[in-house]
Amino acid sequence: MSAVALGVSKKEKIDDLAETAGVSLAASAWKRLKRSPVFLTGAVIIGIFILISLLSPWLAPHNPSDPMLIDQVIKARNEIPPAQPGHPLGGDLQGRDFLSRLLIGSQQTLIVGIGATVIGLTGGLILGTLAGAIGGWVDSAVMRIVDVMLSLPSLLLAFSIAAMFARPSQFTVILAVAIVQIPVFARLLRGSMLAQRHSDHVLAATALGVKKGAIVFRHMLPNSLGPVIVQSTLVLATAIIEAAALSFLGLGNPDDRIPEWGQMLGDVQKVFDTHPQLAAYPAICIIIVALGFTLMGETLREALDPKNRR
Repeated sequence: MSAVALGVSKKEKIDDLAETAGVSLAASAWKRLKRSPVFLTGAVIIGIFILISLLSPWLAPHNPSDPMLIDQVIKARNEIPPAQPGHPLGGDLQGRDFLSRLLIGSQQTLIVGIGATVIGLTGGLILGTLAGAIGGWVDSAVMRIVDVMLSLPSLLLAFSIAAMFARPSQFTVILAVAIVQIPVFARLLRGSMLAQRHSDHVLAATALGVKKGAIVFRHMLPNSLGPVIVQSTLVLATAIIEAAALSFLGLGNPDDRIPEWGQMLGDVQKVFDTHPQLAAYPAICIIIVALGFTLMGETLREALDPKNRR
């Protein structure tokens, strides 16, 4: 090989190194995510879901609590009103427009999912920070509580917590699902903080005499939040499914004038054999939304993994 060719080859390698040098983990992850069809699919699903949820009061063609098709229900001897002009999905058992209830139900599902995730994340941050930063008997006590909670099936634990309230409501569903998610965040954050405890920048700050509180909140905690934030997208999918299950079992908001997808599934179980489409619509919505959050969360986890950097 000639000297000129060797020089060109070395120059290309230097240029490649210059382009990739100094790229942060977040920038490198975003570069891969933009080329991932799985991430883009999940992001589109979530974007459409959030947009519909926010605009549902204006998108809904009718009042979801108004039994405007009740005359057809009475005349047909309690039959479900079929699809017709102005009501593309027909009505429910009480003659209310099903499409309007489906649209408004997306907003309630989003509120429950985000509310449960935020509360669970907050509780997990508190417990995980205490266990990872203090250690000792505090770490042992917190982890034993977390182990007990994780040993129970999540849906069973959520059902038990929701059943403790005398009056079920949307808030009790949010609280029950949130409590189930707390140990997931706590264990994940605790593990990340333990890894940070022996990192070079923490050891350097300790050697310089920086107070422990400053080390925890300025160095350890910010650098441990990445996996927790990624996990929150996966927990959103789980929260939506578990909240729908609780509402289906009758532990959600008893006021059916405010529709929610899980509640709608429970309402139509009496007529499932004759009108399965009424259960199919909310079920498909739940599956698609949960799939969107799962796709996005899994690709985020892979993209932020330093082992996958090229």
